[in-house]
Amino acid sequence: MRPPEYPPAERHAIVDDIHGHRVHDPYRWLEDAASPATGEWLAGQDELWRRHAAALPARTRLRARGARLSDVGTITAPLWRGARSFFLRRTAGQEHAVLYVTGPNGDERALVDPMAIDPEGLTTLDTWQPDLAGRLLSYQVSRRGTEQSELYVIDVESRRVVDGPIDRCRYSPVAWLATEDAFYYVRARESGSRARHVYLHRVGSPATCDVLVFGADAPPETSYGVEISQGRWLAISASPGLSTRNDLWLADLSGSAPEHPDLRVVQRDADGRAVAVVGRDDRMYVVTDRNSPRVRMCRGEPANPAVWTDLVPEDPEAVLTDFAILDGPGLDRPVLVIAWIRHATAELSRHDLATGKRLGTIPLPGAGSIGRLSTRPEGGHQVWFTYTDFVTPGAVWCHDARTGETALWAGAPGGVPAPDAECHRLTCTSADGAPVRMTVIAPSGRTGPRPTILYGYGGFGIPLTPGYAADTLAWVEAGGVVAIAQLRGGGEGGGQWHRAGMRDRKQNVFDDFIAAAEKLIADGWTTPRQLGIWGESNGGLLVGAALTQRPELFAAAACSAPILDMVRYEGSGLGTAWKDEYGTAADPEQFGWLYAYSPYHRVREGADYPATLFTVFDGDSRVDPLHARKMCAALQWATGGTRPILLRREADVGHGARAAGRSIDLAADMLAFLAAHTGLSDPPGDTPCPGDAPRPRSEPLALLGDADGLDSVARADLVVDTGQVVANGADGDHEGVGDLGGRRSFGD
Repeated sequence: MRPPEYPPAERHAIVDDIHGHRVHDPYRWLEDAASPATGEWLAGQDELWRRHAAALPARTRLRARGARLSDVGTITAPLWRGARSFFLRRTAGQEHAVLYVTGPNGDERALVDPMAIDPEGLTTLDTWQPDLAGRLLSYQVSRRGTEQSELYVIDVESRRVVDGPIDRCRYSPVAWLATEDAFYYVRARESGSRARHVYLHRVGSPATCDVLVFGADAPPETSYGVEISQGRWLAISASPGLSTRNDLWLADLSGSAPEHPDLRVVQRDADGRAVAVVGRDDRMYVVTDRNSPRVRMCRGEPANPAVWTDLVPEDPEAVLTDFAILDGPGLDRPVLVIAWIRHATAELSRHDLATGKRLGTIPLPGAGSIGRLSTRPEGGHQVWFTYTDFVTPGAVWCHDARTGETALWAGAPGGVPAPDAECHRLTCTSADGAPVRMTVIAPSGRTGPRPTILYGYGGFGIPLTPGYAADTLAWVEAGGVVAIAQLRGGGEGGGQWHRAGMRDRKQNVFDDFIAAAEKLIADGWTTPRQLGIWGESNGGLLVGAALTQRPELFAAAACSAPILDMVRYEGSGLGTAWKDEYGTAADPEQFGWLYAYSPYHRVREGADYPATLFTVFDGDSRVDPLHARKMCAALQWATGGTRPILLRREADVGHGARAAGRSIDLAADMLAFLAAHTGLSDPPGDTPCPGDAPRPRSEPLALLGDADGLDSVARADLVVDTGQVVANGADGDHEGVGDLGGRRSFGD
């Protein structure tokens, strides 16, 4: 096989002296997307990809199956405001989820439909929040993938826009006041600025009149969270970018003007994160990983918010992710419901609210993931949540604390028979002896090595937990295997697991991933010529590091929206927000960490690199496509083998949400590329190949289900939803991770 003829890419003799190190950067000219030279190079890459894509044998079939399997749609748990509930639903064939409201009689109306706003499908609904009475609703939309949200307010009854647009909001949290039509929110000071502040906005007044409430003197990379609980208690959090710590304040709005809240310290200069809300019993509840990397729940008094004591202590084997308080009149005593992640699967437990004592567990439909807990703000005995696993589509369940029963409340909008798949749990040993867990999804009854995709993320404390993914199932249905590794840097093991894969310990993440690949090969699941790897964003960094450190271990790689030049990552996109996670090249010691593994700088001439597909998005305002452009040129120049290095570029989309059809197209292209270069060619339903070697036994997962579901791998933040407040602790500068196939949830 002859290698492709790549578009010319001149290597410039650019060498920087950084802390005494000579750092070569021959493709810096590709950082400028607007230059004629870059445009010519990109046109050549576009044509090269089109020719290669047209010849991929499985592309049409994988796209058709992915589309069919995604017809299950999506649905979210209800967010209650009085007699009204608000939720998202996407049915089969819809490009975007629609925001609905139900009234006292159960009548259902669409409130915000992105396709009605923009029939081209290039506008996304970024976030939304009703006021405490369910009378007004704020929502934010962005266009062509930029995620530069504009905020609007509508009257829920009439569906009339009564305010907006307010620009520069970017996934802003919104905290409505109870006493007037006003809310706190987070907005950039000026267009293009990284400096963001907390403002007070009154509905109907110009945004230029908004009052700056908090953050005037903070560093520009500071992220903020704002919440109001019980219509009275304002909590403001501030963290230096995407940090493992935050400062937190609480104010009683009944005793101060909303323009000048009397903020009292809950936590300041602490090594850890905390979220605080005040319950209907006027007690303060704090969820924190301070001195408890797996998270604990504490209680205190709002009058003295810096003092709290343990209510539910840290669990040595599970991570606390959410809680809800049930205190309706039909209960013998108030109940505290706690959500956990234990070994990468969800768990719910019941506790006595007064003592924190564990009363029992709440059964779930299987070993999967749950969404955030939702209760009625005025109190009650029910809690709602979504559930999904690898073969079960997302659906809404409701637990009734009076009866102890948990029942299906709203099923997936569509139904599709799920492929016959088995899930297995494996554990491998990383280079330093650390155990690393992995889940393998494979066709039932298959034996012998199979074309396999190994997926990972390993960053920002984000866990990979089970979730229905149409592209995963399409691959498995075609005879392939998917393995999902729970790497250090993620959130499966809490803060300590996260810290073990960040900053100077980032190499642990790559070692974990390589150990997972070696385990799959050693146990007979696959071979190096059948093994593909897949990662997105921070997971793209993971893929870039793996293929440059161990190119002989992989046949193919799909690298989406990746961070690859770690020496210069801070100068583009949202890079300045990630210094706490990766380190900064401005510091000599931290530069050493970054330069040691930076994939762009690890490319070596003559190495036989795997077939590699970079996917990038012109509207990406988080990770600039310059990373993939430079890395693609470097690999095309360096590779000593015949396997192709290609770039797939897409306009009018960005790092996060997109229309369903474009997600399916992206997933199909990436799967078809991996299929072509790992040998996946079996049609669905074929029989095992004669002579296939038996696989070792592993622990099977208890799975439920027949089809359809959520568009993203579930994740957990240090956030709570007690019914009165959704405490999203940062303002949209998150890294995030979605499922295998590009349907990411960056910026939740």
